[in-house]
Amino acid sequence: MRSDPIERVLRGLYSAALYVLLPVTAYHLIWRGFRQRAYFRRWNERYAAYRGLHDDDAPRDTLWVHAVSVGEVNAAAPVVNALRTLHPHLPLLITTITPTGSARVRALWGDSVQHVYLPYDIPGAVRRFFEHFRPRAGLILETELWPNLLFGARDHGVPTYILNARLSARSLRGYRVLAPIVGRALRTVRRVGAQSKDDARRFVALGAKPEQVVDLGNLKFDTPAPEGLDEFRAQFRERAGQRPTWIAASTHEGEEADVIALHKRLREKHPDLLLLWAPRHPERFRAAVDHAHAAGWKVATRRLTRWPGADDDVFVIDTLGELMAFYACAQVAFVGGSLQPIGGHNLLEPAAVGTAIVTGPHLHNFVEIARRLDEAGAVCIEDDVDGVFAELDDLLEHAAVREQMTDAGLRLVREGRGALARSLEMIAPVLPLTASAAGLPPTR
Repeated sequence: MRSDPIERVLRGLYSAALYVLLPVTAYHLIWRGFRQRAYFRRWNERYAAYRGLHDDDAPRDTLWVHAVSVGEVNAAAPVVNALRTLHPHLPLLITTITPTGSARVRALWGDSVQHVYLPYDIPGAVRRFFEHFRPRAGLILETELWPNLLFGARDHGVPTYILNARLSARSLRGYRVLAPIVGRALRTVRRVGAQSKDDARRFVALGAKPEQVVDLGNLKFDTPAPEGLDEFRAQFRERAGQRPTWIAASTHEGEEADVIALHKRLREKHPDLLLLWAPRHPERFRAAVDHAHAAGWKVATRRLTRWPGADDDVFVIDTLGELMAFYACAQVAFVGGSLQPIGGHNLLEPAAVGTAIVTGPHLHNFVEIARRLDEAGAVCIEDDVDGVFAELDDLLEHAAVREQMTDAGLRLVREGRGALARSLEMIAPVLPLTASAAGLPPTR
């Protein structure tokens, strides 16, 4: 269905505001570039100015997948891998917004998929994007609700689906001002595959039609453990020794002092304790090393020494894509982004490899997963850093408690799988084959 007069007015006002703010995007890229130099590169893609890329060279019949950053790329990985198996000749275009998401795409699939940054949501850039790549369909991960992008897909005859769709109560409130145009844009989407019933309800509240939205479950349950995990753990223990180990994962700048304080307190009771430290963003890798050195500890890094030595106190994981394997090397994990109002990070990854989990209270991006893990007894959710310390200490001390927690987590992950098969069945109309034709598990 083409636009109505009200839509045209709303799109005009929205687009005019974006054009006025367009210079801010350059300042933003420069500001981010001083923290992460990759933001200084590939600006042409962000404005869909594909210099050196001729329209005739772009693959045709491409399936477009958009995943904003690392977490969404990881969530998309089971779908992309299944599509590559089922349809090996289907060209795939994967867009991200962040350089870390871009690096994760290349780490997972190399040059076997095409990758560019998604352009800003201005009409000219969106039009150039669709005219250049001409995708057969679009799969958008989680909560990327850009009105011009969704309207542009409709106007260019590109059916779109939202997979693993997530919309927190906080995000729903945040869309309040843009709800009239976002709601209309949502109604251009063929189907919204929500992570949970609550997410589905909030998408309807935002403006999607009830018949558009279906609860498919969370794709993160379908993320497999890394290949060669037993060998990875064996190499880790050969170098690090049989020492108690905890991991501080996906930490943010404001949590770094807490990680240092936690390790100091924990080592008072566990003197040979090793900390694996994986900051969320690459620009914080150096800061983690500096913080640990300043505390007087011997520090090694993944890039420099590959493995921690028997006398290292802290091992900084300054690479991308290896977090899940390192989770498996620790007895207990603290998952960051949760002691400050960031919203938390993926709690299922440590659960899937059998690592006990402690996290802070700010989990609004993972409410449903946190609730299910908590009800299963597979996570400790604490109000502050003192509570996190107490749980880490208790879990390091008591192997039986850890085992109960990890068994519960592994069971929950196993029982939660199935969103992949349901998602493939939902998008089957735009694929050469149906999911069922490939012998995938039945949907619920």
